[in-house]
Amino acid sequence: MGAERIPGLLVDWGGVLTSNVFDAFAAFGEREGISPDAVAQLFRTDPAARELLVGLETGRLPEPEFEQGFAALLGVPPTGLIDRLLGSVQPEPRMCAAVAAARSQGVATGLLSNSWGLSGYPAALLTELFTGVVISGSVGLRKPTPEIYRLAARSLGLRPDQCVFVDDLPGNLAPARDLGMATVHHVSIDRTLAELTELLGVDFGSPSTAVSAGQPAEERQP
Repeated sequence: MGAERIPGLLVDWGGVLTSNVFDAFAAFGEREGISPDAVAQLFRTDPAARELLVGLETGRLPEPEFEQGFAALLGVPPTGLIDRLLGSVQPEPRMCAAVAAARSQGVATGLLSNSWGLSGYPAALLTELFTGVVISGSVGLRKPTPEIYRLAARSLGLRPDQCVFVDDLPGNLAPARDLGMATVHHVSIDRTLAELTELLGVDFGSPSTAVSAGQPAEERQP
């Protein structure tokens, strides 16, 4: 383990504490009879899609307006679009258990998430896992805006350089590094836990350990 234990852990929600969001987008495409890559491709290349996403994640654009606009770009019905897009996203028990283990061993734990609305976060689980919660739609900022990382560190009573940040998107990690945070690019659970063991000095125990709080299947935050 590393010589110095970092006192704070910040983690993303969708794609870190849940299954892969882009796999969910592909599954949506298959169910809807469009290209499995259609959603990801729009977000990567279409300025109108990006504008809709930014508005949704910062809370400036109501969910129904996002659904109407994004459905038109996809050529699918708008009703319940967000739930349909994220319908196959499921909680990842090992990662939830890892955050719980870190907190139980004295690490300050925080959520830093770009939201697709605020209703899908399980309140009981957030209380169990986190000492600080920063959700983009609540604060009007989204990753990769640097100030949201500062807010997340402050929610733990720490400086950015006293935190590790875990995210599945490399573009969300660069501002955290610029602020002095240690970063972990989440590509597999085993690799992430190995890196966090070194950075935090935490014993994550058996891979089969799962967090106790039940989580509804309809959780939908990317």
